Amino acid sequence: MLFRAGRDFLRGFRTLHFVGPCVTVFGSARFKEDHIYYELARQVGSGLVRLGFTVMTGGGPGVMEGANRGAREAGGGSVGCNIELPFEQFPNRYLDRWVVCHYFFVRKVLLLKYSYAFVVLPGGFGTLDELTEALTLIQTAKIEQFPVVLMGVDYWQPFMAMCGRMIEAGTISAHDLDLMLVTDSVRDAMSHIDQRAVIKFGLTRKPRPTPSILLGEGRGAAMPVAPSTPPRR
Repeated sequence: MLFRAGRDFLRGFRTLHFVGPCVTVFGSARFKEDHIYYELARQVGSGLVRLGFTVMTGGGPGVMEGANRGAREAGGGSVGCNIELPFEQFPNRYLDRWVVCHYFFVRKVLLLKYSYAFVVLPGGFGTLDELTEALTLIQTAKIEQFPVVLMGVDYWQPFMAMCGRMIEAGTISAHDLDLMLVTDSVRDAMSHIDQRAVIKFGLTRKPRPTPSILLGEGRGAAMPVAPSTPPRR
């Protein structure tokens, strides 16, 4: 287990080191191309590229494919962290580069490590796991207060109601709700990320550094979004 996890981490770091600051889009693999959430993810991917980000997803079909497709169509970077599963999961055709992980915990580290915001569309247990992992790391100051956007007001209403119950029980604080924006508007989502990621962390366009041949790092696009002062992780 230790060897396989270490191998996955090394492959992930080598592949993703120069992809540029990303926004990770989470969501279900089960939505087809004609589904409203697939199209919403596509618009989100396009909007993130216009902000200057590389779009990162779990690399599979459904919402993940929609976000990667939107990024590709908008002329931006599109990367994925796939997972070995007996069904549902395979690298979608809109990825510029991707890694395949055996363990979910390795995959989550990679999905979180390179991102300055997280957009969460409707999904199942895996999406909830990724959402609550990000919220926990932000809440406990293990990573900076990167913006978390939940797309799909009706879908996320029960989750927000559960958060209200947790506030009543004293298991989370009322201000923890400020960590999330819940919206149906791609424009509002992009504005939120612009204010709380691009502006807050001073992200500016800079030439990408030369990759390390020793580490086997690939060369990516010439002008990613890069932080003038990287935030603490």
